[in-house]
Amino acid sequence: MSAAPDLRRFREAYAAHRASEGRGSGGEAEALALPWLRTGPQRRQWAVRARTFERFLDAVVAVRALEVSPRPLRVLDLGAGNGWLCYRLARLGHRCVAIDLRDDAVDGLRAADAYRAHLPAMFGRVAASFEALPIAARVFDIAVFNAALHYALDLRRTLEEAARVVVAGGRIAILDSPFYREAVHGEAMVREKRAEARLRFGARADVLTAPPFIEYLTADRLEEASSGLGLRWRRRRVRYPLAYELRPLIARLRRRRPPSRFDLWEATVP
Repeated sequence: MSAAPDLRRFREAYAAHRASEGRGSGGEAEALALPWLRTGPQRRQWAVRARTFERFLDAVVAVRALEVSPRPLRVLDLGAGNGWLCYRLARLGHRCVAIDLRDDAVDGLRAADAYRAHLPAMFGRVAASFEALPIAARVFDIAVFNAALHYALDLRRTLEEAARVVVAGGRIAILDSPFYREAVHGEAMVREKRAEARLRFGARADVLTAPPFIEYLTADRLEEASSGLGLRWRRRRVRYPLAYELRPLIARLRRRRPPSRFDLWEATVP
C-alpha cells in the first residue's frame, strides 16, 4: 500500500483528535489570541509555545529583518496549522506562506480564514508535505518548522527541501519540536506515546500512529541529517514557565526518563 492513503486517513483522524481536544473551539477570538492564549484547555501548552515564539522574534526575525531591510521578510511557515505565526508576522508587515499537510477547518489551513478580515492581504496557504515543497528554489528569507519537524517522514529530505527554498544567508529555524540528549530517551517516549494512544483512542490509534514520523530529535540526529548541506545548527535556549523548567527535576525524583526540551534551533543557509 502506498503512503498516500495512510496520510489521507491520518489527516482525517488527526483533525477529529484535535477537535476532541478542544482545538479551534474558541473560534476567531481564540485564533486571534495565539500564541498568547490565556484561557481554555490548551492554555498551558501555549504558555510554553509563546515563549519560543518570542525568542524566535528576537533572535531570528528581528535579525534577519535588519539584513534585508528595507523590504519585508519572506517567511515560509512549515507545519503552519491554522496559520497563527503567519498572521503575527503579516501584522508586522512581512510576507508569509503557510504550508501544512492538513487543510481542515479545525486547526488546519482552512481555519486561517479567521485572519482574513484582520489583514490588508491574506497570506498564502498550500497543502503539501515537507518532503516535496511546491516552491521554487531560493525564494524565502526564513523557513520555520512550527512545532512540526518531528512530523517529518524523512528528516534528510525535509532539511534538503527547506535549504533549497531559502536564499543564501537565510535561516532555517526549528520551534517546539521535542529534543532529547540521548536517542534512548526519545525511543522510550515513542513507546509510551503509542501505548497511551491505544488506551485513549482505541481503533483510531492505528491510524494516528501509522505514518512513520521521526517523532523526536537529538542534536546528533539533526547534525547527521544535515551532513553536506552546509547547515550549522545553533541552539538558543528559551526560558520557559517555572512548572515547565522543573520537569527534569520532577522526572528524576520520580525515577522516570528525562523529558524532552524544546528551545529554538537555528541554522544559516550557505
